Amino acid sequence: MITESFDDKSNAIIHPRKNENAPRVDACILTFSHVIETFVLDNYECTQIASFWFATGNTPIYRIAYKGKVFAFYKTYVGAPACVGTVEDTLSEIQTDKYIVFGGAGCLNKEIAHGKVMIPTEAYRDEGTSYHYAPASDYITVKNADVVAAFMKENGIPFVKGKTWTTDSFYRETINNFNKHKEDGCISVEMECSALQAMCDFRGLNLYTFFTSGDLLDAPEWDERRKDGENKGTQHDAGHFDIALELARYVV
Repeated sequence: MITESFDDKSNAIIHPRKNENAPRVDACILTFSHVIETFVLDNYECTQIASFWFATGNTPIYRIAYKGKVFAFYKTYVGAPACVGTVEDTLSEIQTDKYIVFGGAGCLNKEIAHGKVMIPTEAYRDEGTSYHYAPASDYITVKNADVVAAFMKENGIPFVKGKTWTTDSFYRETINNFNKHKEDGCISVEMECSALQAMCDFRGLNLYTFFTSGDLLDAPEWDERRKDGENKGTQHDAGHFDIALELARYVV
């Protein structure tokens, strides 16, 4: 069974290769958005310092110097296995123990204002990746939630804290499962958080994450809550990269 997948008694067959000569950065920022990636490349002085390969192609990692700090930045993939895999791959390309990850998440509570930042405190493990990095449990604690919340509060950024539901299958977010997770206190649904936290715990890394309140599930019918071409207040809102950049400086 998948709940019996965690094995800390034998060695992995494939290991991420740590490179002591890899460039050192203060933190690494991940986006899921091709729109934000383009915005960053157009508006910041970016230098490619590394890359890694998936079957889908090359993923460049960029260096950004900002207010006396140096950060890495790259566009990752949606979904727990691929997203976690990219972070594992960075261990051989850059040196840091701090990862800032931000992106869109479905909203499970209609009382939460559109565009408000959501900070996960615990993640329900409705995916497969985390069970290879941590013993089975329903939830995993998002350890740095209070740090992220303190940053938002200090900078006057509206936010809400709560549990999140990490799923592998957004087309199988059924009404019964929605009701169950909402009643259990989940305010968002996404596809990476529980796996990222489990992997970071296993590798001794620090995860700092927040979500953009995107589509609304808590409605008579699913509401995408955006018009074609609209980016503001969505996962493609470039303003959220500015938040991630300042958060990276804050945690360093």
